[in-house]
Amino acid sequence: MYSIQIDRIQKNYQDFSALKEVSFNVEEGEFFGLLGPNGAGKTTLISILAGLTCATSGTARIHGFDVVKNYREARRRVGIVPQELVFDPFFTVRETLRLQSGYYGLRRNDAWIDEIMHHLDLTDKADSNMRALSGGMKRRVLVAQALVHRPPVIVLDEPTAGVDVELRQTLWKFIAQLNKDGHTIVLTTHYLEEAEELCNRIAMLRQGKVVALDHKAALLKGFASNQLVLTLSAGQLPESLKPLELNHKARSAVSVPGKAKPHVLQLNAFDEIEAILAQCRQAGCVLEEVEIRRADLERVFLQVMKNAAQGGSSRPSSRSEEHASTSTEKTTGQEKAKAKANTASSTKDQPITDSTSVSKTKVKSASKSTASTSSKESPPPARKTAATSSKESAPKKRVSAKDKAVDATKEMK
Repeated sequence: MYSIQIDRIQKNYQDFSALKEVSFNVEEGEFFGLLGPNGAGKTTLISILAGLTCATSGTARIHGFDVVKNYREARRRVGIVPQELVFDPFFTVRETLRLQSGYYGLRRNDAWIDEIMHHLDLTDKADSNMRALSGGMKRRVLVAQALVHRPPVIVLDEPTAGVDVELRQTLWKFIAQLNKDGHTIVLTTHYLEEAEELCNRIAMLRQGKVVALDHKAALLKGFASNQLVLTLSAGQLPESLKPLELNHKARSAVSVPGKAKPHVLQLNAFDEIEAILAQCRQAGCVLEEVEIRRADLERVFLQVMKNAAQGGSSRPSSRSEEHASTSTEKTTGQEKAKAKANTASSTKDQPITDSTSVSKTKVKSASKSTASTSSKESPPPARKTAATSSKESAPKKRVSAKDKAVDATKEMK
């Protein structure tokens, strides 16, 4: 049975996607690590599990209970330590834990409250007001509030942020004991040595996507290797060892003047150390310092984020470049086709226009010749004088019946 089931969770804020189809399962009794840089979506995912945020799409279940449809049963089975310091300034530590117990219907819970305060070193502050506590003490109370109803699933969102070293060690001993007792622990932290020490399986988020999900041993083996760091006070690194040299920077970012730069060599097996040192002696190298760096989760995390950044930036860009190249090829092809068509039409149209112009000139010349011959054969028409033109152009007068009768009598006489 799975303690937590995340199935294609999507969370959108207008034009921003905080989670993009996140899916993974956490087995019962597992110590699970949820890692990622700031803004990767870890707190958003935890808020969805707590019911503080609704997912845009997808489902989340705790012990088989949907966090939306069966929210009461889901809330009873999870305890969450938030990232922010949230507290009520009007109660003492004991009153705060009793009030938190009342939310879950637990009336007589003082024995468990005393045990929690003992493990978190809060017994001396049990009757102190929450306002009088330091930041680290308030963080301890938040952890106690998440554990007060004995949930089978505990989600810790950066529980050791701002906490001193002593409390950190005490807290992890208590959490590890709870995990041995069967509690499922989900840890979000930026202290990768804590995740490497405690977690069995790890998921890494970047920009709302799961970029790595595997057991810790598999991640350490697949993304990182042991390293041999050699600092030479005299001599040069042999040419036979330069293919093993890595381009990683030294752990110390501070360059010490007068100190030789260390050479970081990839170490596939510890049996190679003797052969490497023998080659250095034969080349006349004087070793100032020798260090063996084991593969750790920090280097794995940096490598995974680097690969995800390159893959995330190169894949879409390559697709866009392919799309752009194909579109440019199409446009160039279309432009070439249009250019060919234009040239072809221009070459075809050019003689046509020329022939038409020639035919027009021929027609004009023919019409001129016919006009000249017709003018020669037929005499020119007589020119009309101004009088005739005026007579023709003058309008005719109307003749009445009386005038016609008078004219007729005059003709008879």
